[in-house]
Amino acid sequence: MLGSTVLEVAIGLTFCYGTLALIVTTLQEALAAAFRLRANTLLAGIKSMLNDPHFDGLARAVYAHPLVNPHADGSARTERELPSRPSYIEPAHFAIALVDSLWQAPAGFAQLGGAIDTIPDPQLRRAMQGLYGRARDLQQFQDMLAGWFDNAMARMSGAYKRSQLLVSLLVALLLAILFNVDSIHLFRTLWQQPTLVAHLRDVPGALDDGTLNALMALPIGWNGLPKALDGDFALQAAGWLITASTALFGAPFWFDLMQRVVRLRGTGAKPDELPLALRVEGRIAASATATPAP
Repeated sequence: MLGSTVLEVAIGLTFCYGTLALIVTTLQEALAAAFRLRANTLLAGIKSMLNDPHFDGLARAVYAHPLVNPHADGSARTERELPSRPSYIEPAHFAIALVDSLWQAPAGFAQLGGAIDTIPDPQLRRAMQGLYGRARDLQQFQDMLAGWFDNAMARMSGAYKRSQLLVSLLVALLLAILFNVDSIHLFRTLWQQPTLVAHLRDVPGALDDGTLNALMALPIGWNGLPKALDGDFALQAAGWLITASTALFGAPFWFDLMQRVVRLRGTGAKPDELPLALRVEGRIAASATATPAP
């Protein structure tokens, strides 16, 4: 009985956390698309990489290149005038666009060094000169530029992911408060009434009406506003924080865990092992039956 209750509680908690994480991910993707967070982060990374904070130098020239921004006509003078901003740039295309921005009239590889020497920003000029001095030809130089771009974007991607973790935590906390998803109350209720999760048989594959209905069947939601800011409210706030923190693991983690627990529940209880005396008697009887008569 105790083992069954533990499994039911685990299924209910993992389903609730997985569904909440799925809702948070959906809202986060909607926010990222609405505010063009990826495109703006990429633009900020290239401006920082090329030391062009005012978007009036190499960063603007790179964004005017058709390989980087094929939907623009190259006439934008400011960030606001950009008709579109790419969310991803191929490193090889960035390298070609940067070389074309420096080298308006292609000649020999030696003339490219002279164009690099004219870069006004000293930090960027030294970086480009270092790459140019180690390259044997134009193709190797472009490969080095692509690697440089990859490293810079990896650092920018790490900063973006950390900011998105904070956004996920805040969105999850807001949802936990709005729908009163109190982990402590949820655990207590499921422990006392494990049959509340009897309807959870399969792991949901998407955020659909069936998943939301199954979620609302759990002991969540408001029955009334808190009457006072006392110890009970502090315990409820702690439950909200616990719920919000679980969204950071992501929906795949919780649904995979729920699948394992559901499979464990489906296997049933392990049959009791026979006593040693009965096992010995069974072996003797089996050997006597298998021995042929003389």
